[in-house]
Amino acid sequence: MELGVALNPAATGNAVDDVVAAARRAADAGLRSAWIGQRFDHDAIALAGIVGREVPGLRVGTSAVPIFARHPLLVSGQAQTSQAAAHGRFQLGLGLGAKDLIEPAFGVPYERPITRLREFLTALRSLLETGTADFRGETLTAAPPMPAAVAGAEPPVPVLVAAMAPQALGVAGELADGTLPFLAGPRTLEERIVPQITAAAERAGRPAPRVVALVAGVVTGDVDAARAAAAEATAFYDRVPSYRRVIELEGAERAADLVVVGDEEQVAGQVRRYFDAGATEVVFTQTDLTGDADRLRTWRLLGDLTRS
Repeated sequence: MELGVALNPAATGNAVDDVVAAARRAADAGLRSAWIGQRFDHDAIALAGIVGREVPGLRVGTSAVPIFARHPLLVSGQAQTSQAAAHGRFQLGLGLGAKDLIEPAFGVPYERPITRLREFLTALRSLLETGTADFRGETLTAAPPMPAAVAGAEPPVPVLVAAMAPQALGVAGELADGTLPFLAGPRTLEERIVPQITAAAERAGRPAPRVVALVAGVVTGDVDAARAAAAEATAFYDRVPSYRRVIELEGAERAADLVVVGDEEQVAGQVRRYFDAGATEVVFTQTDLTGDADRLRTWRLLGDLTRS
């Protein structure tokens, strides 16, 4: 089993030192990858590159960097730099982001998202694979007048898209290396996401796509406290249409219903359900719902499953 965890920088102290220390603990627990989400404070691509350099053997990635208000030339330079820093263990997770966050924060219109995604990925793939691009689309231009390759950024950075709806999955299957669905349960993976992105990749003559399922969950003896914390931590997603859709497809009423909570045996059973549904990797998020002791307990279980 390929298993990883999402890491969140601390709000106090030093965010970089905190994430590096957490990544070392994750690696010591036997985990194979660490993923860092993009917020409005730290830079996820840079932070992942630092972690990759400081924690040898651990694969690092972003989950996920919104493409609106960003340009493929800049993202390519960041991603290649982190790939060189991590000596080939970096992977770039991108997403469309939520309209209600993008528009007020950046002052840019959240328009034609699928066209934007297609053009962004087309330009970015050229930059990552050839070190240059000559792309002029409807929403962006990427035509650097000099080479844009970073020495040591080998192999070319893998690109995954946080896609869950049919159109976005189609673009991801055609132009990316896989998808990073969050809050998509096993049934939604098996019946919707895996078949749709796989068919798109086949039509484009691409390799079988990776499906890296992000799953909120924690191993704990205090299920009630974990459920209460999960309800608070995931309430935002209940208001986002793309997440609302996959929550309903799974037959759930709210995002908190999809949080995996229980003892080692119960959580291990749920992890296997995601792999049986077609996930190629499972990444646990929000493992700190009930404190650091349960977070480490969760990481130890995931490490044991990885080794088994």
